[in-house]
Amino acid sequence: MPAGRGAAERHALDAVFEIAKSFATAPDPIDVVPDILNVLSSFLDLRHGVLALLAEPGSAPPPGTVNPYHIAATAFVHDESMPIAEVIPDKVVQMVFRSGVTLVSFDLADEYGPDAVPTRLRDCGQTLVAVPLRDPERSQFVLGVLCAFRSHDSDLTGASDLDVRVMTMVASLLEQALRFRRRIARDRERALTDTRRMLQSVTDGRTRQRPPVNIDGIVGDSPAIADVIAQVKRVAGTRAPVLLRGESGTGKELFARAVHTASDRARGPFVRVNCAALSETLLESELFGHEKGAFTSAGALKKGRFELADKGTLFLDEIGEISPAFQTKLLRVLQEGEFERVGGTKTIKVDTRIVAATNKDLERSVAEGSFRADLYFRICVVPIVLPPLRDRKSDIRPLAQLFLDRFNQMNGTSVVFAPDAFETICKCSFPGNVRELENCVNRAAALSDGVVVLGQELACQQGTCLSSELSRLQEGAASPIGGLGVGRVVTPTVRRTPPPPPAPPVASSPDDTLGYPRRKTANTAREDLIAAMEEAGWVQAKAARLLGMTPRQVAYALQKHGIEVRKI
Repeated sequence: MPAGRGAAERHALDAVFEIAKSFATAPDPIDVVPDILNVLSSFLDLRHGVLALLAEPGSAPPPGTVNPYHIAATAFVHDESMPIAEVIPDKVVQMVFRSGVTLVSFDLADEYGPDAVPTRLRDCGQTLVAVPLRDPERSQFVLGVLCAFRSHDSDLTGASDLDVRVMTMVASLLEQALRFRRRIARDRERALTDTRRMLQSVTDGRTRQRPPVNIDGIVGDSPAIADVIAQVKRVAGTRAPVLLRGESGTGKELFARAVHTASDRARGPFVRVNCAALSETLLESELFGHEKGAFTSAGALKKGRFELADKGTLFLDEIGEISPAFQTKLLRVLQEGEFERVGGTKTIKVDTRIVAATNKDLERSVAEGSFRADLYFRICVVPIVLPPLRDRKSDIRPLAQLFLDRFNQMNGTSVVFAPDAFETICKCSFPGNVRELENCVNRAAALSDGVVVLGQELACQQGTCLSSELSRLQEGAASPIGGLGVGRVVTPTVRRTPPPPPAPPVASSPDDTLGYPRRKTANTAREDLIAAMEEAGWVQAKAARLLGMTPRQVAYALQKHGIEVRKI
């Protein structure tokens, strides 16, 4: 065997070895095809490689096309709007799709015409090798074409038999990788089907009036919260990843702890990571850990959160905020259960239950390409939607009492709410959900003049609560998942009322205030009361200042005259 031929054989063997390693560690084989094509270029001088796959079933092909396909990967950067002839010869691809036979063109321009050669390769004669990719389960079905070019100026010109063998092996490896990915997709679909059946059984059990379930630390007995608690109790005993969906302030971390506590991992650690609070570099170090000397400030070895959560539960809060680059790194550990520390080479295996949470619309992010679809299906095995507080009105009062008790315990006070205060709170919508309710209770208790908090002392009765304004500024009639926490900037605007028309001259007295006589009782004329309320935007506290009365007197006068307070 000539020396040059022997070197080419060795290079071919090295190329196949590198390609096999890449396919073995790739979550998605299509993602590494550009790297595979670059390996062929580096080792065998097979340049400008292209992978073409049949269009997805159900997609609308262009009129009059046969075997519609798309460019799945290339060894070079190309514009998607570029004509197909500038990427790959259409005649050659269609021929391989129809025949299912490897095609070698020793002079592409001579055999198929100059137009068959992409513009970027017309400065020199080109040899083209194109091999079919077959469906491993239906060998007669061609699902793709892998091709590459070799310039006639190359030192390896004439080694087409070696090129065909190598590219056939690469196609076979890619076929097996695609088959493995298809099996994973089927397993995932089967798991989703089992999950649907499991959730349906929970629903059926609830309709048969099973005894109510509850979880320590979660307050409420509304149907919406009882449904969530039942789902948590049912999935806690499994190993399935859980994705908690809900608006900001609905208590996602509390329910994540409930999943952990109700599982067989309750004795293990519960580790929490806020993915939105760390940059990509810090998040990688925080989750995977780092070796000593991995970077400037790494003075000692540090275990990551995945290691710390071994045999326990890892709560990934705000998972929708991680960058696309880090999503690939996270996918591997979620899929394989193994990773390497930053700056390390030792592979570490962990047994960690994943509970993720987000207030973002992940489906929209997947459609827009900012969130990987394979990562979405990996974390969204059991989605649990946490209801907003407006859908569980009966839980507002016990929650408010719980927060008031906590306030008294922390501050050594004995503040209580009057009945009208509870009634006022229960009528609010709370766009910030449970977190806003807690803030409302703490604010009222802290600013109260006495031991008893009256309804008129609440912020919404003093014209200082922006909840109604925030609700009005939200887009649409119903708040989407995320609500006010999805990143929109909400700037409340102050409504200014026009100045009242000039009042007829009246006798001046010290009690006159903005044309309304100052009064000491609630015996206010109905017309004067309505005029003051309209000028004050139907805020009782402002109307009281215009009339020279207390808010309580205004409330009594409204009740006395049967005036219904308008909601603006």
